[in-house]
Amino acid sequence: MSFLWPKMLALLVVAPLLVAGYVRTLRQRAARVAALAAQGFVPSAASVAAARRRRRRRHVPFAFFLLAVTLLLGAVARPAASLSLPRREGTVILAFDVSNSMAATDLLPTRMDAAKAAAQTFVAKQPSTIKIGVVAFSDGGLVTQQPTDVRADVLAAIARLKPQGATSLGKGLFTALGAINGKPLVLDDQAAAGNFDSIDIGFFRSAAIVLLTDGENTSTPDPLEVAKLASAAGVRVYPVGIGSREGTVVKIDGFNVATKLDEDLLNNIASVSDGSYFQAADEASLARVYGKIDLHFTAPRKLTEVTGLVAAASTVLLFVGAVLSLLWFGRLV
Repeated sequence: MSFLWPKMLALLVVAPLLVAGYVRTLRQRAARVAALAAQGFVPSAASVAAARRRRRRRHVPFAFFLLAVTLLLGAVARPAASLSLPRREGTVILAFDVSNSMAATDLLPTRMDAAKAAAQTFVAKQPSTIKIGVVAFSDGGLVTQQPTDVRADVLAAIARLKPQGATSLGKGLFTALGAINGKPLVLDDQAAAGNFDSIDIGFFRSAAIVLLTDGENTSTPDPLEVAKLASAAGVRVYPVGIGSREGTVVKIDGFNVATKLDEDLLNNIASVSDGSYFQAADEASLARVYGKIDLHFTAPRKLTEVTGLVAAASTVLLFVGAVLSLLWFGRLV
């Protein structure tokens, strides 16, 4: 317990003054009773018994009153306590496949548009304690929005995405890990060949990557090896399959190219990184996927002012003391 205005604790000197005044009042009453007895005013046996009962509980209302005043004086100093308030927090990177195959229409209006619409819904529903970043990848990866709690910036980054190029799931995941790490990771020749033993990005207990893709990987590095790197860093990957299992044909540079969802690869990525795979059959089911992302709840200790609680407790004690005084003695004081 600490106080925001500690100097006001000097007011607590009032409490011993109240005790002194109370003791003085009791002595004065005892002196008056003794004076009456000396003049021959002797109480009856019933009055004596009643007086004994009153003496046994005489100090109870005052004790409530004294405690209430003490708490009230302490409340003036604005007490604060370090409390653990559970909250959901973490970092989510929305990694968008922006390769040409995302222009396919087996998920209406297109794979890309459906993924963007659902992602925007997800962003709008997240509490401010969750930071969201955006990564766009095709044959390379680019952080289009660093993790932030400014939702307008995230939504704007999502809206700018357009399909182009080939697909490298590995580079997309690697770029997303760099965004979580707070600085770009270097993809050297050894890492590009699938050996990530030399890369240590730390540990991120409450971070996740939502990988929105059709799963058709056409370039290095191996996405499963990058998923292992993510798992070692405590980052879970949630692949979201965009498109249909049957596939469709998309026109790229004048050529008709067949494209379909590669669920086997996406399932393996999820398994390696302790995440979960979801297949989005339509925009509505894609939106439901985001509610299943598992971010951790933390309980950070925060200094919280509890003046209102202390004042409320003081009021309750004062009320109880007043009620007891009325019931036992027929008066408030």
